[in-house]
Amino acid sequence: MKGNMGNMMKQMQKMQKKMMKAQDELNEMSFEASAGGGMVTVFANGKKEITDVQIKEEVVDPDDLEMLQDLILAATNDVLKQIDEKTNETMGQFTKGLNMPGGMF
Repeated sequence: MKGNMGNMMKQMQKMQKKMMKAQDELNEMSFEASAGGGMVTVFANGKKEITDVQIKEEVVDPDDLEMLQDLILAATNDVLKQIDEKTNETMGQFTKGLNMPGGMF
């Protein structure tokens, strides 16, 4: 029994190292999303930090700021959703079969 416990601990440590490596790789990834046919593009990294926002000049209309705001919100929400999906896909492989409560990743 003692040997099994030691082997299990080694397996857990190995899995933890893989998880940390996967998380580091995820954090380094770049994501982008556009709205309005590319009029607004938002860039982010895997840590959910917005790294850049690009706005085409022709979408800037002082009489219709609401549309520009909506495009920025749409692109930002889309890029954050992409990061969540990639995080779940990447980190979910480590939690399969573990019956983690509430979907840890």
